[in-house]
Amino acid sequence: MFIEQLYTGCISEAAYYIESDGVAAVIDPLRDIEDYLLLANKRNATIKYIFETHFHADFVSGHLDLAAATGATIVYGPGTVTKFPVHVSKDGEEFEVGKLKIQVLHTPGHTLESSCFLLKDENGKDHAIFTGDTLFVGDVGRPDLAQNVDKDITTEVLAGMLYDSLQQKLMPLADDIIVYPAHGAGSSCGKNMGPETYSTIGEQKQSNYALQQQTKDEFIKAVTEGLAEPPQYFPINAKINKEGYESLDAVLAKGMRPISIAAFKEKMQDDSVIVLDTRHSDLFTQGFVPGSISIGLNGRFAEWAGSLLPFDKHMVLVTEAGKEKETIIRLARVGFDKIDGYLEGGYEAWLAAGEEIDMIIDVEADELAMDLPFDQNLVVADVRRETEFADGHIKTAVNLPLEELTDPGSMANLDDNQNIYVHCAGGYRSVIAASLLKRQGFHNIRNVLGGWKNIEELSDKFEFGKTAEVLN
Repeated sequence: MFIEQLYTGCISEAAYYIESDGVAAVIDPLRDIEDYLLLANKRNATIKYIFETHFHADFVSGHLDLAAATGATIVYGPGTVTKFPVHVSKDGEEFEVGKLKIQVLHTPGHTLESSCFLLKDENGKDHAIFTGDTLFVGDVGRPDLAQNVDKDITTEVLAGMLYDSLQQKLMPLADDIIVYPAHGAGSSCGKNMGPETYSTIGEQKQSNYALQQQTKDEFIKAVTEGLAEPPQYFPINAKINKEGYESLDAVLAKGMRPISIAAFKEKMQDDSVIVLDTRHSDLFTQGFVPGSISIGLNGRFAEWAGSLLPFDKHMVLVTEAGKEKETIIRLARVGFDKIDGYLEGGYEAWLAAGEEIDMIIDVEADELAMDLPFDQNLVVADVRRETEFADGHIKTAVNLPLEELTDPGSMANLDDNQNIYVHCAGGYRSVIAASLLKRQGFHNIRNVLGGWKNIEELSDKFEFGKTAEVLN
């Protein structure tokens, strides 16, 4: 028996490769399937099954491309309806993978078709369970996302289903069974996942708040309270996974086209084209193609791209040399297919050609502290989430959460004559925000290096507050 967890940290996603006797199965693959094919080839195995725990909302699965490449059968849980061929399993159905067996446990609640896959070893003993978004380390899947597919079902009804699934299907399992979830800390598919990427049933019975003794009503309240709005791309990705998509090879073929400076400038005149700059934020602030949106590959790139960029527009890229393919793959993971190419020679070629550039001024936190008391025209825009802002902020700051900056109405109280100092927690989000503000016509922008981390260290130079003042 061979099991490998393939964890992708930037989207907190875990796929799994399981193999026995030259036969393999993959659970919840990403859209870029090369790692699974390489692993099977290296181990001289054939991928027979692709198991999907549910219709994922936070990434586009690789089920279709992997099935096309291997001939493997795609398996979903009971009640699944798709626009492509799949095996819709029955609750309790078993599949042979070499000398192993994988049993389907239908566990609706996160979504209606959500299922866990119980792995039995060569002796028929329960060994591990792949829980998808039903059970995480320290958390459970949020029950409000299936409404993207079925508007008639309420969050509370789904939460009640999740309670029954956990109590009837997972709680009776032996304590030593390994729990392999689909996500770890940082994912928006739960509220507060632990840092570990696997656990055991026994550990979760002891420590997971959702598995403690409580009534169904208490459980429903616990899992539905404090849910943040899901990212805007979640329903889009769920629909793509349900209905199908263009192959990644086709997306790469379109996206991996170098565009000359002259052609790039032409595309920039088209309102339906977005210029996305994926260089490190430190490089972006020093100079960029005017009108570009900065989302650096060095952060949670795909999530922020999905949360902030429109899916109905075409996109051209400015990347660091050699990062073009990585950028396209990571965009495709969250459903971006309209990528028309990249600037040939990157920003360096644009600069060398003498083309117009734009910049964002970086300032240290102590410079903000010096300017704040004397500049009556200064506005501090804190682009962290409302919960972060409420925990502590510069007293006079306004909260402008990054995820809301695509709506021009969120900036109604800002004036282009103001000196706007932008900060987040550490510096990644503030540069994204500064680029969006630039696109909206605000030009007196300063990016506070190190964000709240550096500001908080200067407690003797700032006056702090803890009451959220949200700009809307």
